[in-house]
Order: sequence, then C-alpha cells, then structure tokens
Amino acid sequence: MNQRLFAIGLAGVGMAMTSLTGFCEAKGDRLFRAGLESYQTGQFVEAAQSFRASLSNAPAAGTLVNLGMTEWRRGRTGAAILAWEQALWVDAFNQPARNNLQFARESTGLDAPRLEWYETASTWLPTNSWAWIAVLGMWLALGMITLPTVFRWRRTSWHQTLAALGLGIFLLSLPAHFGVMTRSHLGFVLERKTPLRLTPTAEADDVATLVAGEPVRQLRVQGDYAFVSTRSGSGWIERDKLGLLCPL
Repeated sequence: MNQRLFAIGLAGVGMAMTSLTGFCEAKGDRLFRAGLESYQTGQFVEAAQSFRASLSNAPAAGTLVNLGMTEWRRGRTGAAILAWEQALWVDAFNQPARNNLQFARESTGLDAPRLEWYETASTWLPTNSWAWIAVLGMWLALGMITLPTVFRWRRTSWHQTLAALGLGIFLLSLPAHFGVMTRSHLGFVLERKTPLRLTPTAEADDVATLVAGEPVRQLRVQGDYAFVSTRSGSGWIERDKLGLLCPL
C-alpha cells in the first residue's frame, strides 16, 4: 500500500533517528524511542501515542514526521497530513515532510491549502524566525538613530545606512509575520465523511461532506463547533474532527 510514500517516510524516520538520538539520550526522552520501537514492530497505535506524548514535552519536526508516517500506516490520512504540515510549521526546510505531503496529496487527490501571497512568504522560514527578524530590524534602526545622540558620536553616512537597512528589514518582515498569524487558523479535516453543517447543531442540514485531509480555514468558534471556510463552501464542523495547524 503506497510503497513509494512508505519508502519516503522511512527515510524521514531515519533522518529523525540520526538527528534526535543524541537529544533523546541527553534528555532521557524514552517516549520518542518507545515510539520508534513500536513503529518498527508494527504497533502503530502505541507508536502514535508515544510520539504525541513526546511532542507534548518537546515539539520537534522529526517527531512530527514520524507521527505522520505512523498515522498514515493506520489509515488516518487527515492526521498524517496535519502532522506533516505541523512539521513544516516548525521547520520550513524539512524535506521528508514536504515529500510525504506531495505524494499523499497526489495519491488521494487532495489539494494543498490556498494561501495569500503574504502567507506564502511566511512559509519561507520557520514561523518563529519572522518575529525575531522584525525585532532585530526594529532595534537596529532605533539603535542607529539614538546611539549617536546618547554617546555624542558624530553622525556618519553608515549610521544612516544601517538605520535605513534596519527599517527596511522590519517593514519587509511584517507581511510574513502577519501571514504566520493568519496561517495559524488553517486546519485539516481529521475524519472521513465529515459533515459541513448549516448551523452549529447535530440536527442541522449538511452543506457538504468533507474528506479526511481536506484543508479548511477556521473563522470563529461556537461551543463544540467551528465555522470554517472550505472549497465546498462555508459551514460548521465539529471541533474534534478538525486539527488546527497551530492549535491555540
């Protein structure tokens, strides 16, 4: 079953083992190692539980790649796609997660989320990077403006150049930083044949039926339901059937 994806996933597991073994031994993360052992023996339910417990202690892209591979082997397409998307949220350069997502969507016919241009820009670096870039740019500009006055330095052209550079970095990073915030409302349907309802009640008429792994955008929440926008239209979905890219 999907041997190509399985091969790609095993490569991701190998990378995670290589990069995280030292961390596990140093920190005593037995949960991660237990997940790997369960995966290798075909105990996928136990492996998923161990990986999730490990993530609660220390979120890591390698663990998310392994969790996604485990969920895929369990036949839980939505949970697998969510885990790989979260791996890219943590590490935008994680190639195993990107490869798995590409193949999973090609084999299931699912679409990737539609992103605005500023959201696309926010995917170029790990999400936390944009806040640091904005802060560093702002402080560089403020420092070059105020320090010559504080220390009574003679203002030179390089002070002005660095101030302009810092201001430029700050302004250019703002759209991507905004994209991170809006992209945090993206989610993925976790269960097959999930109803998209007209109102937030179990008795409401169905607007459409969503498939596992389908991307949605959460707009607001009411009780146990979330109002989402999808390619099939807008409506209400049960919150336990929706996994957010960045749960708040």
